[in-house]
Amino acid sequence: MKTNTSRYIAFLAVSIFLIACSTRKDTFLSRNSHALSTKYNILYNGGLAMEQGLMDLRTQYKDNFWEILPVERMQIDDKSMLPGENKNSNFDRAETKATKAIQKHSMNIQGSEKNPQMDEAHLMLGKSRYYQQRFVPALEAFNYVLYKYPSSDKIYEVKIWREKTNMRLDNDALAVNNLRKLLKEIKFKDQIFADANATLAQAFLNLEEKDSAIAKLKLARDYTKLNEEKSRYRFILGQLYDKMGYKDSAYAAYQEVIDMNRRAARQYVIHAHINQAAQFDYEKGDTIAYLKKFNDLIDDRENRPYLDALYHQMGKFYENKKDFAQAKKNYNLSLKKKTQDTYLVASNYRNLATIYFDDAKYATAGKYYDSTLVNLKPRTREYNAIKKKRENLEDVIKYEAIVQNNDSILSLTKMSQTDKTAFFQKYIDKLKETEAKLQKETEKQERIKANQQDTGDANALKNKTEQPVTNANMTGKSNSFYFYNPTTVAFGMKEFAKIWGKRELKDNWRISSLSSKDEKGDEADSDDEKGNNKIDKPSDGQFYNPDFYISQLPSSQTVIDSLAKERNFAYYQLGVIYKEKFKENKLAIDKFEKLLTFNPEERLVLPSKYNLFKLYELTDKSKAEKIKSEIISQYPESRYAQILANPSLEIQNSNESPEGTYQNLFKQYESGDYKNVLVQTEAAINKFNGDEILPKLELLKANVIGKLNGLTAYRSALNFVALNYPNVEEGKTAEKIIAVNIPKLEALQLGKYQSTNYKMLYLTKDFDDKATKTLIEKITKFIKERAMDKLSVSKDIYTMTDNFVVIHGLKSEDYAKGIASILKEVKEYKVQETPIIISSENYTVVQIKKNLQDYLDGKLVENPKQPNWDGTFERPAPPKEEPKEQPKQQQDVQVQKQEIKNNVKSQKNNSLDTNSSIEEDDRNFGPPPAPSGGGKTGR
Repeated sequence: MKTNTSRYIAFLAVSIFLIACSTRKDTFLSRNSHALSTKYNILYNGGLAMEQGLMDLRTQYKDNFWEILPVERMQIDDKSMLPGENKNSNFDRAETKATKAIQKHSMNIQGSEKNPQMDEAHLMLGKSRYYQQRFVPALEAFNYVLYKYPSSDKIYEVKIWREKTNMRLDNDALAVNNLRKLLKEIKFKDQIFADANATLAQAFLNLEEKDSAIAKLKLARDYTKLNEEKSRYRFILGQLYDKMGYKDSAYAAYQEVIDMNRRAARQYVIHAHINQAAQFDYEKGDTIAYLKKFNDLIDDRENRPYLDALYHQMGKFYENKKDFAQAKKNYNLSLKKKTQDTYLVASNYRNLATIYFDDAKYATAGKYYDSTLVNLKPRTREYNAIKKKRENLEDVIKYEAIVQNNDSILSLTKMSQTDKTAFFQKYIDKLKETEAKLQKETEKQERIKANQQDTGDANALKNKTEQPVTNANMTGKSNSFYFYNPTTVAFGMKEFAKIWGKRELKDNWRISSLSSKDEKGDEADSDDEKGNNKIDKPSDGQFYNPDFYISQLPSSQTVIDSLAKERNFAYYQLGVIYKEKFKENKLAIDKFEKLLTFNPEERLVLPSKYNLFKLYELTDKSKAEKIKSEIISQYPESRYAQILANPSLEIQNSNESPEGTYQNLFKQYESGDYKNVLVQTEAAINKFNGDEILPKLELLKANVIGKLNGLTAYRSALNFVALNYPNVEEGKTAEKIIAVNIPKLEALQLGKYQSTNYKMLYLTKDFDDKATKTLIEKITKFIKERAMDKLSVSKDIYTMTDNFVVIHGLKSEDYAKGIASILKEVKEYKVQETPIIISSENYTVVQIKKNLQDYLDGKLVENPKQPNWDGTFERPAPPKEEPKEQPKQQQDVQVQKQEIKNNVKSQKNNSLDTNSSIEEDDRNFGPPPAPSGGGKTGR
């Protein structure tokens, strides 16, 4: 009996279990069984993974306090992920759990969901996708909840998450409309109300509506229950007030963050102090209280992670107070703290560069500007401004280095043998002293390392292995690891160089023959340049022998003279740069005065004295009068003497000044009078030899030569400018033309073009002779009488001796031949000259390359290719591969994503105007059209 009863009970239990596991039956037991399993098993584990993922996300996220902070702490990564790749495994696990809950416990019976936990499962699914930056699938999950579970208790939260996703997809206006409706629906002002207002504030920030954002952020600040959010919202409010110029409100908002003290995240408190300091009045403010406040912040151990920003602010304070020594000290302290804020690093370097620049230490400033550019984002306005400033320093840095190097060598060559020996012995003593310190430091580190290895303390060893290796500069503690100690590394490199010499990083580097071969070649090249004998590789003892250094000084008088000449020119260039570009009169006077003490070559003496006269007029009138009399008495026939003797002459004859002469020549060049410009430019170059206008005249001459003599002569003339004036704007322009424009022009070809525009050319030697004038009159008469308004006539220069009378606007070659026949045979015109009929494309090539004879000889390419902008030719496109069929799910996602993007941004169709004036193209000296066709060629 008992056996039967047990069987019945077991059967009943199994039946109840099977009924409870069914997702097809809407029973009390099934609903509660699946809801219980969903909530306390699957979603619970998914929630734990979600919390861990959020913790990791917030730990890795770094706020950019240089800009207005976003409401949500989440970094969007532009890098696309491959299928199956995820950035945070916790979010992937949360998504897996949510998917499992939906697949195994969903009770969709007769179109209605019976499991009350499914809305939370879909919400978790959307959140996990959102944090993985898969916004389109996330939006799909949120929309599913809104469609299937309109009466869910999570409906407001889901709507907020949907609008957050819309904002990530750039649908900010849509998010604003939906959130405004949501705020009208919310009845209780709780955390959901705060989150909705914060999300709406972010949408307004994205739309640049700061007033509306402030109003919503205030509501979010007042109703949120989380201290982290309160401090963040208050800090953002302070930033917005700052942007809008409400300094008092901004100061009050930052003070609210500071008053929260430990309830606020420390980073907000520190940057609130820093942003308040930006409003400090450096003239009337209490500097003692300011310094006490920031010194206390720096001394607080709790603020050690933020010392980089605090030292930077202290540097700005001292810079504004004109205490540049303390400013440099604090900026360097900020740099020593290894920060991840690259813009802070760039700001430190930029401010240091500015200090050195204002102190006229341009070479040092240039180095700091280089470091600034490394840490700035390219293609930004600030990057371009600093890059331009750095380029302006290029010449100063170069010439200062030449002056320093050549002055040192020349001063050493003038010393007696005894003085040379004493000089280098002093250098050797310092070298030994430095190496002794390095050796001592290395031995100390080795002893520390040996003691640590010998200790048998297991706990210390365990701690050592468990702790990550950190840089000594970052932790503030000494580290025994060899490569983390710069002193030992520097000593080791020096010792390696002594033993092995200069070795390249390659296989079998120990074999001396591999490196000596290259070294010998390098030494031979350097010896050829300097004219000295070959110097053998120094041995260890030679580093401490003064004779070794003395033997490397130049002994040839030719080499010494070339160094002096190079040094003199560098001094002159520095004087001009300091005077004209940087307005540093004291530095300019110093350079010109030193130059004149060196007895420089004649071409530098007179310009230097005249520049000194101009500078002395501003600083010392007596010196100005003295040097003025020297110029007039010693160089009476010079242009400078004439100007000084009669100051009004400079104003009266402004057209004869270097700048006036150049402007007149350039106007003639633009009008097309190339022959006269060439003759006058050559005369001006001789007249103004040594003047700073010379590079401009040389570049103008190169352009005229190109117009008259063709592309080959143009390249040679540009090369002359680039080689002789490499550090001025004209030399750089010439170099750029050679590298970029010349290949485009060389790629042009004479060919059999399918042209719709032809020209008729009549050769002539002189436009002013009687025959040419008669020809032009007949052509003009023909065009007027026949009412051919589309035709025109022009006088085009070809070379120095040959010119063209050109008829433009002929639509075909046969049409041109007909016109030529009428002009020749009709009694009223009787033009006996035979014209050259040429297409507009070939005429452009002829004018550029001066290869008319090749055209007359029929050297035409059958199917000429249109060159690219770099002078190369377009390659045939490779055959297109058939696209691989994508999974249906991936296709659906892509379709949805494309639809959303189309809703966000409207595409613009830009059409290119392909109609160009051939007549204007003929006069342009520029590159060929792009392969796609269309657009005028540039001058």
